[in-house]
Amino acid sequence: MANQNAKGLKRIVNAFFFSAAGFKATWENEEAFRQEILIFLVGTPLALWWGNSAIEQLLLIGSLVLVLLVELLNSAVEAVVDRVGFEHHELSGRAKDIGSAAVTLSLAWAAFTWALILL
Repeated sequence: MANQNAKGLKRIVNAFFFSAAGFKATWENEEAFRQEILIFLVGTPLALWWGNSAIEQLLLIGSLVLVLLVELLNSAVEAVVDRVGFEHHELSGRAKDIGSAAVTLSLAWAAFTWALILL
C-alpha cells in the first residue's frame, strides 16, 4: 500500500515504483496487453515513417497509446472484480463487459485514425 504520508520527491519516487509494478503485473497477467505492446512497438516506427507531419505522427502514435491506457484501466477493473469474488454476479459481469467495450472502442478509434491518415 502506498505511503500516504510521503510528500514531494519521495511521493514521486514511490509513484514511479508503483507504476512500474503495475506495468509488470499487467505484462505478466494480461495477454491482450502483451499483444497491444507488440502493436505499439511495430506501429510506432511505421507512424514515424508514414506520417507526413508531426501532427500525423502524433495522432498515429497517440491512438496506439490510447489503446494501452484503456487496456491498463480495463485490467485494473477486472482485477478488482476478481478480487471481490469469482462467482457470477450481474454487476461484476457488467463491469467487465464495459471495460471490454472501452478497449474495443479504443482499438476501433486507432484503426479509424490510421485508416484516415494513411488512406
